[in-house]
Amino acid sequence: MAEAVAWRPAPPVGPPRPANGASHNQPRRPGYWKRTGADLGLALILPIVLLAAWQYAGSSGIASPEFLPTPIAIAERLAGLLGSGELLHHLGVSIGRALTGFAIGGSLGLLLGLLTGLLREAEYVLDPSVQLLRLVPHLAVAPLIILWFGFGEVSKVVIIANGAFFPMYLNTYLGIRSADNKLFEVARTLEFRPLRRLTRLTIPSAAPHLLLGLRLSLAVSWIGLVVAELIGSRSGVGFLINEAKQNAATDIIFVGILLFAVVGKLIDSLVRLLERRWLRWRDGYQG
Repeated sequence: MAEAVAWRPAPPVGPPRPANGASHNQPRRPGYWKRTGADLGLALILPIVLLAAWQYAGSSGIASPEFLPTPIAIAERLAGLLGSGELLHHLGVSIGRALTGFAIGGSLGLLLGLLTGLLREAEYVLDPSVQLLRLVPHLAVAPLIILWFGFGEVSKVVIIANGAFFPMYLNTYLGIRSADNKLFEVARTLEFRPLRRLTRLTIPSAAPHLLLGLRLSLAVSWIGLVVAELIGSRSGVGFLINEAKQNAATDIIFVGILLFAVVGKLIDSLVRLLERRWLRWRDGYQG
């Protein structure tokens, strides 16, 4: 009996833990920041070359400064507008309008997309009319909206909401209809109630399409803002561009275009960051 105890095999010893307490499930990626810096450097080559050629064309007289001001002149005008506070005021007004229109149009698109995606009867009643209205261009609807609501803030928000509605609606509807039927069979087996089935099954399954709809809806809201402010406005970045056009201030027009591009890119990058964070649990998602 004593020999049996003496020859008992020792329990297996696991791999040593890292000294810094890092988890094996989250391995470090050596050289990550180095690769990121290299990718960023490659991405900046073309913009730098174009800006240098642009500056040379303006400084040497190849391009007229009245029609194509140099990047340095545009940067000086940008600094002046920022220093006076005028640019920040117009930017704040534009962002407020875009977010308000997106909140209204995106919410309606989400609700109707859920309704038509979950109920066949609602799809038959609502979807044909929505698809018909989707094909009407913004510029064709904008005069009618202004005729109904005037040149105030309401018409601008309605124009933006009209653009934000359709991407959110289509992607919500598609996300629900793309869900695997086996998941719903499991829900029926487990006797999930409708609300729990919606929150635990339908929405997580449609999350990639919902986030894509969010991304597209924000982008269209920002584009619709340009249409709304160029048609008639007394404030906002679109008003700044329209006023510069009347005064032949080309550098201010370029400042407004640059502002629209930068803010739009920041909004899109924010939504992509949310995608990488919220969809990491999906095996098929490569963020």
